[in-house]
Amino acid sequence: MAMHFDLTDMQLMVNVATAQSMTRGAERSFLSLPAASNRVKNLEAHLGTALFYRNSQGVTLTPSGEAFVRHARIVLRQLEHLRGDIQEYASGVKGRVRVYANTTAMNEFMPNILALYLGAHRDVNVELRERLSYLVVKAVADGSADIGITAQAGGGENIEFLPYRSDRLVLVTHKDHPLAEGEAVDFDNTLSYDYVGLSETSAIHAFLLQAADDLGRVLRFRVEVSNFEAACRMIAAHVGIGVIPESAARRYVKEMPLKIVSLNDSWALRRLHICVRQFDKLPVFAKELVSLLVKDAAEGQKHD
Repeated sequence: MAMHFDLTDMQLMVNVATAQSMTRGAERSFLSLPAASNRVKNLEAHLGTALFYRNSQGVTLTPSGEAFVRHARIVLRQLEHLRGDIQEYASGVKGRVRVYANTTAMNEFMPNILALYLGAHRDVNVELRERLSYLVVKAVADGSADIGITAQAGGGENIEFLPYRSDRLVLVTHKDHPLAEGEAVDFDNTLSYDYVGLSETSAIHAFLLQAADDLGRVLRFRVEVSNFEAACRMIAAHVGIGVIPESAARRYVKEMPLKIVSLNDSWALRRLHICVRQFDKLPVFAKELVSLLVKDAAEGQKHD
């Protein structure tokens, strides 16, 4: 039996799955709740399987629903790529590129890259989101991101990885802090001190919490701030210690009473990779951003 899929149904399924709510999913799809519910019921009847588990807290995807939404996202993204490629020959906004990056790439490398890219592509918009490395790969795999910058070098079906940049996470302390007496330290030995952390929405925040949890320890955040400069200013004011990329730390140590201490842990060295799902199928303007990232990687190797 031939199956015919409605694009409105696909977008509705993605919206409901994202919101975990039929009501909010319907709103995002510009449908009334009865119309949205009816569409989902008809789709389930057509497919012969339930797509959602329904409960008082909302809805969650069944395994069948997860498979449907994964493919729906890919189809919708391919259609957006098609529109982008066609609009390349027309006036107005040519398209949009979705980029997911981990904290280091987000703060240290992407601002300069995007300044160059957007300056040369005035008809392209970029959506940049910060995520943990494994979630970056997942987003590229399921089609919700076109390009990822990740510290992960594998995983995900049909994902291509290109080497990008390297950076090292380091401990930053006030120059008079007890840990400043050494040149290197194990992360485990820093956990008895108060920490200055990035906000809980940052990928590096979750990464450090997991690193402490792996040691059976608790990371005590005395204060959480929004960026590396604010973290360093708090550290300089004796509020606590922090872990940030070395490239950022070296900027602020020049003007603040700080000390950079190497971390002995293997995870401190972050080898970043560019990841895409089937490079050849990216729209032209997304390929050009990947090419700019590859060029930046080559420039970075000259200075490393």
